[in-house]
Amino acid sequence: MKYFEYERAFSQARLNKYYNACSGNTTKALTLYRYNIKLCQKFYGILNIFEIVLRNAINDHYKSVFSDSDWIKNQLRRGGMLENIPQKNEVLRIIQDLSTQGRYTNDRVVSSVSFGFWTHLFTRQPFRLGGQNLLRVFPNRTPGLGQRAIFNELMSIKTFRNRIAHHEAICFNASGVIDISNTQDKYQRPKAGLTALSFARITFFL
Repeated sequence: MKYFEYERAFSQARLNKYYNACSGNTTKALTLYRYNIKLCQKFYGILNIFEIVLRNAINDHYKSVFSDSDWIKNQLRRGGMLENIPQKNEVLRIIQDLSTQGRYTNDRVVSSVSFGFWTHLFTRQPFRLGGQNLLRVFPNRTPGLGQRAIFNELMSIKTFRNRIAHHEAICFNASGVIDISNTQDKYQRPKAGLTALSFARITFFL
């Protein structure tokens, strides 16, 4: 395919940043675009593992706190920790769909709800209603790192996760210059999170 065909397929706006960074060299621009895709792919595994370990840690934590193996469903009820979360309709739909299919279990709900659901549990209201002890899932966190700081870190990871899911440009700095230092920093964040969770179920790191 020629450059104008890629441009027509992907849009001029999407390719312009690569074109400009390569001083108008279309061959280099397309090569850089492909490298950016490969760079995004490098994150899929570690972010997927991070999400799985985080959600399992939170699930185990609240099953213990509430002495309830079905805590998500029950905490959606009036007066529950999850009564007013923005993802409530999403979670109720998942529960309804699984129930209709005869496949409902708490574990299936845990694996089906969005990363945004788990991130939101670190906001003030659910954190307080849950007993203000959710930070225990990060036993090796830096001393003094509180609820708000953890939430901000998770939001940063979530935003970056959404970018790579759509193969957005992650090979530039804020000025549009080819620079992956910021991306390298983000790569360390979920790895650090995995280390902090300190679970025996994780035996390798990407």
